[in-house]
Amino acid sequence: MTRGSCRNIVATLVGLVVMLYPMTSVLSADVKNPLVRGDSPVTVEADDGIEWISEKKMYVARGNARATRGTMSVVADTLTALYRDTEGDGTEIHRLEARGRVVIKSPERTAFGDRAIYDLDQTMAVMYGQNLRLVTKGDTITASDSLEYWEKRRVAVARGNAVAIRRDRRIRADVLKVLFREKRAGALEAVRMDALGNVVITTPQEVAQAREGVYNAKSGIATLSGDVKITKGKTQLNGEVAEVNLNSGISRLLSSRKPSKSGRVRGIFVPNSNKN
Repeated sequence: MTRGSCRNIVATLVGLVVMLYPMTSVLSADVKNPLVRGDSPVTVEADDGIEWISEKKMYVARGNARATRGTMSVVADTLTALYRDTEGDGTEIHRLEARGRVVIKSPERTAFGDRAIYDLDQTMAVMYGQNLRLVTKGDTITASDSLEYWEKRRVAVARGNAVAIRRDRRIRADVLKVLFREKRAGALEAVRMDALGNVVITTPQEVAQAREGVYNAKSGIATLSGDVKITKGKTQLNGEVAEVNLNSGISRLLSSRKPSKSGRVRGIFVPNSNKN
């Protein structure tokens, strides 16, 4: 009997156990043998059963379903694991599709959504639904349309009313691209944010608006461009380019470097009135 035949028998037995005992309170299928990708096996568990659909090369786990690979886990009401054939009569999971109360978790971050697709080849997850958010130790990223995270590149892309929150600072835009780096303790921290479309930066002291912006988390400086408006109380500064230092609270309104744009900047200062 070949090794490939043994693997197919193991997979068949897993499917038969699921069909014969569908009401088991905690039913799990450890698919390390038939569904191995390199040295990183994927384990799938579920409360209500795991269905093996061989002609479509997939497993469907239902009821508090969980897929685990190393320190990463995907939890949802329903999980679909797609696999493919490999050399040597082996198979490997290459894609996970999750639906219902999705949580993707690793030691550095946790992501929440209603639906998700996790590509194991690209180590990339895309999440959809309500209350989308990605949480690290120091930052929270939310979105209304989609939220994706590229694990190897440590990049998150939030689309649709995207918001990045760190303490009392908030950056909002149509699209936010956030670059993370790993600290010595293993935690992730955002080091750069690229904001595109309807950018709004809010701090306790001021509100800055623009079409585009780049925020350097290390220096605390946000460089804004396009119809810039900086508001502090009743004072407003208008221009095409600005540097806003979120650490010091100092804002610099700069003249446009483009020949087609006006080089003038404008400030509106409203004095306090005293009727007495």
